[in-house]
Amino acid sequence: MGASGDMILAALLDAGADPDALEPVTDALEVEYRIDETVKSGISATTVDVFLTGGDARDYRHARDSPHGHGHDDHSHDHDHDHDHDHDHDHDHGRDPNADAVHAEGHGPHRSYLEVRDIVESMALEPPVEADALAIFDLLGEAEASVHGKSLEDIHFHEVGADDAIADVVGAALLIHDLEPDEIVTTPLSTGGGSVSMSHGEYPVPTPAVVEIAERADWSLRGGPVDAELLTPTGAAVLGHFADGAESLPSLSLECSGYGAGGYDLDPHPNVLRVLVGDDGDRSALATDDIAVLETNLDDATPEVLGSLQETLSHAGARDVSILPATMKKSRPGHLVKVICKPADRERVARALIEETGTLGVRDTGTTRRWIARREFETVELDLEGDTYEVTVKVASDSDGVVYDVSAEYDDALAVARSTALPVREVLQRAETSVADSFAGNERQV
Repeated sequence: MGASGDMILAALLDAGADPDALEPVTDALEVEYRIDETVKSGISATTVDVFLTGGDARDYRHARDSPHGHGHDDHSHDHDHDHDHDHDHDHDHGRDPNADAVHAEGHGPHRSYLEVRDIVESMALEPPVEADALAIFDLLGEAEASVHGKSLEDIHFHEVGADDAIADVVGAALLIHDLEPDEIVTTPLSTGGGSVSMSHGEYPVPTPAVVEIAERADWSLRGGPVDAELLTPTGAAVLGHFADGAESLPSLSLECSGYGAGGYDLDPHPNVLRVLVGDDGDRSALATDDIAVLETNLDDATPEVLGSLQETLSHAGARDVSILPATMKKSRPGHLVKVICKPADRERVARALIEETGTLGVRDTGTTRRWIARREFETVELDLEGDTYEVTVKVASDSDGVVYDVSAEYDDALAVARSTALPVREVLQRAETSVADSFAGNERQV
């Protein structure tokens, strides 16, 4: 199914994350997490709800109960939680300790993007957790800015700026760091269908913010299987930051699993998000990526058409384009064009290949997997003839930090060579040596 912030929290907890990892949120915000269990279409799953506990809860109750105000009673909720939250704890005067709490969804203050960043930065989180939480809100902010045609600094969050959204985003970052996965992947996410009421009006599912986030994410979407909002902006942003896309479940030696329940009852579809934790057995420490490989043979393409394929196919979604000489029927010289793309882009790339070359057919070799090194970019300053020049150098390494390759960007080196009259080969060598020296001891052992 899809994903929301509370479903992600619940699934991670059910998969073994420590609930105590959430304490930085409850220490910083006047909220509490209520963790419970429910059953969705026969599947036992965990639920997580965020409640306001302090001044915001009192403000809401006062507005709700006042004969002169409407409070939030006219605010409709699309997510019906079908589980109870009865906790039998002793408390002074026989008072229910949960009576003062108010469900945070749809309540509490709405904030600007900059206000949310300030709150996250004030929570005394570990630096990696803070960086991930801020990156998720950056993704949400960029999506909202794109939808509304505003700058990121001018964005005012509605639902995703309230306390429950902050609790969901920061909580997800805390729980993921508690589990310490080497890699997170997701199969295509179900968006649902129909329409949903939001602060600006009635919108089709997937909502505009989810569409914007999906464009920036590595994974793909699929519609259905019901008319309901299954993928929320918060859920999409969390997965957009943490998860790579996979067309199908990769091979795993499973260690544990968890189910996080959503609010809807969608029988016969279980409205749950499943998390699988395991070892893929990859001892190379290289990242993996699902790809599709398309091929076609050409015997009449002009050099100009072949020369433009890198650019035109890249615009359609191609990750790499190779053109190889080949011998065709009747011993005619020709070319074999091989294109790598994400599985979700294969149809668009195939159509572009046909339109650009006039080929009568494109072969799809199916979804396969590639192993890829991690790529980082370092900027090197070279002091040459009394002037300082910058050259970007690409560093390829595995997840253990072992460096496989150091390669300077040719265009940068060429610009330096033209300015200094040095051979471009010497500029490349100096830049690469400078970076390689900084990684001494981390080189791949041959």
